[in-house]
Amino acid sequence: MAVRAIRGATQLDVDERGHLLERTAELVQAVLEANDLENQDLISILFTVTSDLRSEFPAVAGRQIGLTDVPLMCMQEIPVPHALPRVVRLMVHTETDRSRDKIQHVYLHGAVALRPDLTGAQ
Repeated sequence: MAVRAIRGATQLDVDERGHLLERTAELVQAVLEANDLENQDLISILFTVTSDLRSEFPAVAGRQIGLTDVPLMCMQEIPVPHALPRVVRLMVHTETDRSRDKIQHVYLHGAVALRPDLTGAQ
């Protein structure tokens, strides 16, 4: 079994606590489903947010969906002037039998623009 990192991101419509928690939970669940992962497969999840998101820590959404024994950490992205606004990103570290080319990275809502090469949005 190998350790793999899985990337993902979602864009929020507004910086409101409930919306951030909903979109973050959706993203985490989409990554887990796309890669056939369960809680016990997870090593850790790093979340980042753009500087315009301040309503809640994305890790709260992880806790709310049951990731209570997985280390979760939140950080702020560097404020690049031309960056897509209101974005929550994550990097999931996991143990999996999947080869690197079979890992499914997940980009939702407006965040599909960040990686059109991975989302088919080219």
